[in-house]
Amino acid sequence: MGNGLSDQSSVFSNLPCFKSLHIAILGLDSAGKTTVLYRLQFNEFVNTVPTKGFNSEKVKVALGTSRVTFHFWDVGGQEKLRPLWKSYTRCTDGIVFVVDSVDVERMEEAKTELHKLTRSSETQGVPVLIVANKQDLRHSLSVAQIEKMLALRELGAATPWHLQPTCAIIGDGLKEGLGRLYELILKRRKMLKQQKKR
Repeated sequence: MGNGLSDQSSVFSNLPCFKSLHIAILGLDSAGKTTVLYRLQFNEFVNTVPTKGFNSEKVKVALGTSRVTFHFWDVGGQEKLRPLWKSYTRCTDGIVFVVDSVDVERMEEAKTELHKLTRSSETQGVPVLIVANKQDLRHSLSVAQIEKMLALRELGAATPWHLQPTCAIIGDGLKEGLGRLYELILKRRKMLKQQKKR
């Protein structure tokens, strides 16, 4: 039940190991959040149903010589469940925000939710991995189009982010995205440590 992340050893060999990283997986309903979670957990496609509350999984990832445990909280994205996101982002190390690359009509709604999320006092400065899911489909938007439609440049310097094209069903791009999120988390921890010393 590996998750296929062990081949990034060179990038992570000199990084410190942390016990467990708390990661919230958020996004609009039907974006593919649970598919992302179970692809990372089992390294295979798992047929999912809409999440009515949340799913929680601990996933051990081999990064170089270290094994890092990611504690993922996948929270339902229906409109009535979004106010609950705050409960899962309190004290989080990182956020995975999943968008459906084909759903052009709801991209504005996704943008609103993403910007609201990053401007909240609880998540200020928390690194965000934006997963542009369903890139395998014919009418999917390009990464450049998604970046523009989500106005990612407007997130501000306080929010470190990375936009990753993926296909959660086969796992394309997920390990690269998770690696980048891990780097952003480490960078933030280093910065916070330095600020404390001053």
